[in-house]
Amino acid sequence: MKANARFGGHIVQGHVDGTARILSIDHEADWVFMAFTLAPELARQLVPKGSVTVDGVSLTVVEAKRDGFSVALIPHTLKETTLGQRQVGDTVNIETDILGKYVERLMAGR
Repeated sequence: MKANARFGGHIVQGHVDGTARILSIDHEADWVFMAFTLAPELARQLVPKGSVTVDGVSLTVVEAKRDGFSVALIPHTLKETTLGQRQVGDTVNIETDILGKYVERLMAGR
């Protein structure tokens, strides 16, 4: 992305910050809601409507909890990524929101 271009996505670095485990997979019409358990030290870096990367796929957080989060997956994402093949109990790689990391670091200095 050029510096003068419109920003229309998530900031993703391609790092793995940790892992999460799939807690539930719920189908609703064409959508799939996937919930994950995540270590609290990583979960605190996530906020609703913020970003998270699951197995390299940049997604929007639906719900953020103290020890986990959820996302909603559209048919295209399910078809074109490995997320459509995942099952409850699977472990996935997680990259948390870079903005959450910066805020956490700044607040720790207080």
